[in-house]
Amino acid sequence: MFGRISRLGMRLLREGRAETRAGNLLSSRGSLYQGHVVQHSSPVVIPTVQSSRNVLFSTATSGDKDESNQEKEKISVTFVNKDGSEKTISVPIGMSMLEAAHENDIELEGACEGSLACSTCHVIVMDVNDYNKLEDPTDEENDMLDLAFGLTETSRLGCQVIAKPELDGMRLALPAATRNFAVDGHVPKPH
Repeated sequence: MFGRISRLGMRLLREGRAETRAGNLLSSRGSLYQGHVVQHSSPVVIPTVQSSRNVLFSTATSGDKDESNQEKEKISVTFVNKDGSEKTISVPIGMSMLEAAHENDIELEGACEGSLACSTCHVIVMDVNDYNKLEDPTDEENDMLDLAFGLTETSRLGCQVIAKPELDGMRLALPAATRNFAVDGHVPKPH
């Protein structure tokens, strides 16, 4: 698809330069190619004239604005460490608590890197109201939680808790220990 657009773009460029020399920028042939591109390709490619010698092409879509606004939105989450100390961080909407912990040097292990194959990212949601705002855990998450040390009624895996606006102000406690069958006593390092 991109090869076809590139070839068509080069052809338009060559013709545009030739027509510019002849004094007739974007003649009926150039317009014909323009319509061809609009009808048969996605994303839409429309040539625009910058100067008498340069032709620029744009492949931007109108949906980009929504994504950039969502990326800027963040919520506040407080992690309570094993020793009782607290660290409050800003977490972008859509990010897992495991990723957020790693980015902010919080000791939440995540040995399987969020693939639901361990319970080392076990967190305890400290407020039942916040816990009830989360989606129900899947069967796979419940199976891994069964292996977690210090399981509570509000336990979840950090890799499965995804930031959303209604969770702003949530507090998560890190359990006193984890069960990592592969490497016991290992101090995790963020990725």
